[in-house]
Amino acid sequence: MGKELVVALRVTLVTLVLTGLLYPVVMTGAARALMADKAAGSLVTDEAGNVVGSALIGQPFTRAGYLWPRPSAAGNGYDAAASSGSNLGTTSQKLHDRAAAEVEHLLAANPDAPGPVPAELVTASASGLDPHLSPASALWQAPRVAQARNVDPARVRAVIESQIEPRTFGFLGEPRVNVLLVNLALDRQFGRAQD
Repeated sequence: MGKELVVALRVTLVTLVLTGLLYPVVMTGAARALMADKAAGSLVTDEAGNVVGSALIGQPFTRAGYLWPRPSAAGNGYDAAASSGSNLGTTSQKLHDRAAAEVEHLLAANPDAPGPVPAELVTASASGLDPHLSPASALWQAPRVAQARNVDPARVRAVIESQIEPRTFGFLGEPRVNVLLVNLALDRQFGRAQD
């Protein structure tokens, strides 16, 4: 029995060193060497060099002069420590009520928006932290952003269109815009939104 215990402890120790120490160190080093920006959290800075967020994690924007992201079900909203979806099903009355309230709010805030409210502006992503919108959802908000900033809507649309990211490797996913990066581009172009 003692010999088997020693063997089990050795195997446990070797496994711990390999998977708990060596593997994470090698993977972290490889990530930093191959994609340093992403390994450091894809931090985004403003013109003054201050970190204002991460390109990988959505943030709440509520001012009329900015693009608004998808709703978040993460914690109290956009809580990176509590990433999750709402887990509400299609038959959930709570989900229905929340979506109806969101549609009402978006229509009231975007009276000049073309067409119906895009579904992704009403539904939370699976993580609750999605930093992206489809170009259509971003452009739908352009009239509100332009009015709040007192600029021509075509100029706001041009800024949004300049920030469209293509499909990854040309075939994965869909074209998208990063809400934080578009909002920073709007600030660079027109100054900070005041509302």
